[in-house]
Amino acid sequence: MSFLNDPIGIIGNWLTNLMTGWGLAPGFAQVITMTIGAFVLAMSGLMLVVFTIVMERKLYGRIQDRFGPNRIGPWGLLQTIPDMIKIFTKEYITPAGADKVPYNLAPILSVGGALMVWAVLPFASNIFGTDINVGVLYIVAVGAIGALGIILAGWASNNKYALVGAIRAVSQVVSFEVPMVLALLVPVILARAMGVNSIVDAQSESVWYFLLSPVAALIFFISSQAEVGRAPFDLLEAESEIVSGFQVEYSGLKFGWFFVGEFLHAFTISALMATLFFGGWSGPWVKAFPLLGVFYLLIKSFAVYLIVILMRIALPRLRIDQMLNFNWKFLVPLGLVTVMMTAVIEKAMPLLNVSDTWAPFLRVGAHLLVNLIIIWVVAVILRKTFARREPPVVGQPRPVAVPPPAPAPVESPAAEMP
Repeated sequence: MSFLNDPIGIIGNWLTNLMTGWGLAPGFAQVITMTIGAFVLAMSGLMLVVFTIVMERKLYGRIQDRFGPNRIGPWGLLQTIPDMIKIFTKEYITPAGADKVPYNLAPILSVGGALMVWAVLPFASNIFGTDINVGVLYIVAVGAIGALGIILAGWASNNKYALVGAIRAVSQVVSFEVPMVLALLVPVILARAMGVNSIVDAQSESVWYFLLSPVAALIFFISSQAEVGRAPFDLLEAESEIVSGFQVEYSGLKFGWFFVGEFLHAFTISALMATLFFGGWSGPWVKAFPLLGVFYLLIKSFAVYLIVILMRIALPRLRIDQMLNFNWKFLVPLGLVTVMMTAVIEKAMPLLNVSDTWAPFLRVGAHLLVNLIIIWVVAVILRKTFARREPPVVGQPRPVAVPPPAPAPVESPAAEMP
């Protein structure tokens, strides 16, 4: 039973004691154990991409009234394996004028940025890479590394279409970082901590933060979608406009790494959404059996990931001006109002001198009421702004050409003679 409660800790201690028994220094043995753990965590994330690719393709097929992958393996579940073998054997083609160091570094950064987020993601109360007290700040910092890979790919490819894709990446990622950070401030204020595991602990003792601040959860979800570059925000690789954008000069495994990074990042933001706003690993009987937290986190993460998939297949691509206007004129002001109201309520609650029995209910009700008021005000403003108006008359209708009237018949002089 003790192994089931803390399997990672027991295996780590066993490996450390084993290497110490071989004569290694305790500190060096602990470094090797942590390196092995980081490698296992990274490989788990990469293997998860194999499953998510098949999941997306099968779901797309069913939605579009077709079978999807159905040849390799049972029900086509092994289709990704021959796809991987094929892309491993593709030829590497590097442009003659490319800057080779950033050109080859860009695909690695695209995947590494998403994998580094997993270092602070708690899979259970005692299963995590590391528990730092500034975990949210760390997520914001390393989340931009994937975008840095896109920028390097466009700049180093010596291609104007790739450069345009990189410029779009700069404007898109920098813009949507602002509302995402504002949305991340809400769980930090509610939990009074920046550690990711501390935020989950706070939700396990009260309610999910999605119920306290659904507006912040929605802002985080939309802005993280835009940062990843998933549809409808996939302007970084718009095939119809910039010929696949920043990755137009990549081939083989380097080209595949960008797609691995996209799928991994898409699931990573789903796991972050489940962790920060839906309680993460918290759930029934998780204190008695901590290993259940992994199951709860995966269920919540895949539920959010299903919405990500449906958005990708259902929504059309936005124009760049529509996307930036939506960010700066809608998401940023909405995020500022949400953060301010959350801080005001949290600061005012201790001043009300409410009994400990009713204080949690009053706190939940106050936050939910304020969020509902914000949603109502936004709906009223949007309804007035985009109300159907009669189109203005810009000119009188042009005259329609009609044939002239037929001339009257002329009587001949012979008809008038007696």
